[in-house]
Amino acid sequence: MGQDRYIDKTFILQRGTPMDIQFFGAARDVTGSMHMLTVNGQRILLDCGLFQGKRSEAYDRNKNIPFDPASVNAVVISHAHIDHTGNLPHLVKLGFNGNIFSTHATQDLANVMLRDSAHIQEMDVKYVNKRREKKGQPPFKPLYTMKDAEDTIKHFVGLGYNRPFMVTPDVQVTYLDAGHILGSAIVVLDVKENGKELRICFTGDLGRKSLPVIRDPSRVDAADVLITESTYGDRIHDHIEDMKSKLRDVVNRTIGRGGKIIVPSFAVGRTQELVYYLHELFNDGQLPEIPIYVDSPMAVNITEVFRLHPECFDEETRVEFLENHQDPFGFYRLRYIRHVEDSKKLNTATDPCMIISASGMCEAGRILHHLKNNCTDPKNTILTVGFMAQNTLGRRIIEKQPVLKIFGESHPLKAEVVSLEGFSAHADKEELMGFYNGLDKKRLQKVFVVHGEADQAEALGASIREQGTDTVIVPELGQKEVL
Repeated sequence: MGQDRYIDKTFILQRGTPMDIQFFGAARDVTGSMHMLTVNGQRILLDCGLFQGKRSEAYDRNKNIPFDPASVNAVVISHAHIDHTGNLPHLVKLGFNGNIFSTHATQDLANVMLRDSAHIQEMDVKYVNKRREKKGQPPFKPLYTMKDAEDTIKHFVGLGYNRPFMVTPDVQVTYLDAGHILGSAIVVLDVKENGKELRICFTGDLGRKSLPVIRDPSRVDAADVLITESTYGDRIHDHIEDMKSKLRDVVNRTIGRGGKIIVPSFAVGRTQELVYYLHELFNDGQLPEIPIYVDSPMAVNITEVFRLHPECFDEETRVEFLENHQDPFGFYRLRYIRHVEDSKKLNTATDPCMIISASGMCEAGRILHHLKNNCTDPKNTILTVGFMAQNTLGRRIIEKQPVLKIFGESHPLKAEVVSLEGFSAHADKEELMGFYNGLDKKRLQKVFVVHGEADQAEALGASIREQGTDTVIVPELGQKEVL
């Protein structure tokens, strides 16, 4: 495979050219976070995530990386979610040979998640290809394999919060806690080029205050350039106590009619928080005990990663977990499903239960099988607890489209659908604006609004302009800007 197809001719890699940034993903979209910073001819990639959307578009976007991977000097990762790390094995497969920097917890999570992503791709392609073979269609190939994922893990360099480190001779990075998931980071880059010094703040995915388990997001008081997410750029989340009440009502209603609760959920972060709230509701006597299955081969490993990183916990969780030797996550209530045969048995279960399975946007993995087998029964509930990107199966579910296409087959949607976006670990409009307002406005020169669908990104951009920052850009895919 020739390298010329990956070379971006718009780059001139030599010292003395103005530093710039180019947006290769999560531009007017939520998934596929990937932004290229060029300083003194050195290329630093901020995140390298999988794009999720229409299957054919997603496959083409993820397969055809729009630059030469071998020309990238380093990758700086904000956190472990697959839409921020999931294309790293493909980057390495195509020639990247530098360091991948992350926090210690993100490194440990990626070790589990990238292997799982490779396994899911291999299994899903095998499943789909059986059907394609019957139709006389050519087979698909996975984007990357388990070997590619294992090769990628060798490139990771784990670092602590608040510990500055050099990525290149002219770029220093400091990780601050983003409060989104375990190990998530705000990336602060102090850059020097031709006598010019610049501080760039990349929020990654910014978390919320007062969520259980992990700490609140850190504050940043000064930056020249802000790159901010905007997933909920024009929405306000419900109060968490209101969300717990809604969760209680959904579970009790479904149990009352003898149904199952199917929960598409990110295996990291959202699953642990959801179980935390269920644990509280059970303990308060607001819910009857029901089996909770986490149908994910990596779930046990993810749990162990949580146990290894109490430095990421908030004070309440740390005291309960470390000093009182309690189980703040309620993990003892969970029944982990590792093997495929045990997963299949859940489809014949008749008693009420909850099944939590990845992926969070219903684009791959065992959740597809659970949806296929349960979406047609009106006794059941499909409960979504996070953002669903455009053109994903998850978005079609929350839109309550009457027919769902799963593995190429049509299934009528008769199950109840409930969306509790208030459980999202993303900051809402008020929290995003609070982060922005904590910055020194006299110093701030430019704001780039990314990681949000166009309406949400534009809305947040307008709110920022109203606060006095003139240069606010909502970049298009591929757009390059001089810093």
